Parts: sequence; structure tokens; C-alpha cells
Amino acid sequence: MIEKSINGIHLEICANSLFSAKEAQRGGASRVELCQNLENGGTTPSYGQIKLVREALEIGVHVLIRPRGGDFLYSEEEFSEMKEDILYCKEVGCDGVVIGILKQDGGIDKVRMQELVDLAKPMCVVFHRAFDRCAKPLKSLEDIIELGCDRLLTSGLQNSAWEGRELIKSLADQADGRIEIMPGAGIDESNVRAIIEYTGVTSVHSSAKVVEASKMVYNQRNVAGMDEAVISSSSKRVAELIEQIKSL
Repeated sequence: MIEKSINGIHLEICANSLFSAKEAQRGGASRVELCQNLENGGTTPSYGQIKLVREALEIGVHVLIRPRGGDFLYSEEEFSEMKEDILYCKEVGCDGVVIGILKQDGGIDKVRMQELVDLAKPMCVVFHRAFDRCAKPLKSLEDIIELGCDRLLTSGLQNSAWEGRELIKSLADQADGRIEIMPGAGIDESNVRAIIEYTGVTSVHSSAKVVEASKMVYNQRNVAGMDEAVISSSSKRVAELIEQIKSL
């Protein structure tokens, strides 16, 4: 699929549903990273969601391959799930997958990552924010490049990309075009322009989210939970991001 450039920049929206993915496209995004459970850092979406989003969108669809929340140290069973999910994404025509596995010492699990990268090709392969839990970011960047990944999503080992902008810039300089560095975490219309200008990157990642309270009229007060607010991407916020990018 065509991932349109906006003033030389690609805007990726982290979409947690079919509705959010459609909102991302309606707002003018270049592509989506499709996931579920965004409030838990994102996990792999259902096969139904992947299929419907691929059918509905004309922009790029990249799917998060993360079998659970928590750390990035996976069991053999979880690794098997990841492989099956990658094969399904390839089968239904997704443009890319977003993956990451670490070792106990905070290094990249190059052996298992290589298996996933080889399985995913020729789809685009993105190493996700597991990178932000690594011990030696500059060494890990070289490992990720060696694996054949196409893009790295990172907040610069900080809670937000703005806080991590110094490292993101260093990573982009070190990569020198061998891999695309894409900042993500806390990027919105208020800071997207400053982050691009500071780091020199050509892709940015944002959820462009809005949070809505439950629309239920009846409230079962005896049971805790299962009435949380709903997170979704907003075409209005996507459009506002694009306006900031256009002003560069």
C-alpha cells in the first residue's frame, strides 16, 4: 500500500481498533500500527481485526506482534504464537510487522529475532519499544541493523520521545540511513514539529488518541472494573498533527 509522505515526513498512527484505523486514514496518516490493549502498551490484535483493517484501509498496515503485556522475555509457547501471527499477517497482505525480543541481560535476542525477521520478509520489519528496555542502546542499534530490520521505534529510553530526544538524535546520526529511526511516545500536535526539527527524523509515531467515558446508562456498582474509559484515535488530532508537519 502507498504510505504517503507529508512534507517529506511519514506519520504513523498507533490504532487500537478498526474504528481507530479508519480515523487514522480519514485524518490523512501515512500508515497505522495496529494493536489492541493500548492501555497496556499494546498487544497483538485479533485475526478478525487484522483482516477487517487490511480490507478497509488503503494506507499501510503494520501489525504489532506482542503476545502479552509485560517484559519482552518470551517463552517457547509465546515465541510460537508470534511466528503464527507473523504468518497470518503475511497471508492477508499486511505491509509490515512490529516485533522485539530481549535477553535477560537487556541485550537483543538475535537468534530468535533473526528467525522472526526471516519469516516476516518481504514485509517491512520494525523493532518496537522493547528497545527502550535495552541495556546498551548503541550496541543494540547495530544488532538490529544486522538483523535486517527496516525501522526502529523508540522513545530514546525515556518515558516520552521529547525527554529522549538527545538519544534519538544520536541514534539517527549513528544509523546514517542504514535503518529508519522513528520516535514515539507522547508525540502530539504540541511537540511533533520540535521533535522532527531536533532529531532530523523522517517518520514519527503517535496515537492521536482521545479518551471517552463509558456510555453505559446502567452502572453495576457491586462489581469493580469492566467500565473503564475507551481509548481511540481521532481523525481531528491526526489532521492537527499533519498541519504541524506541513508547517516545517
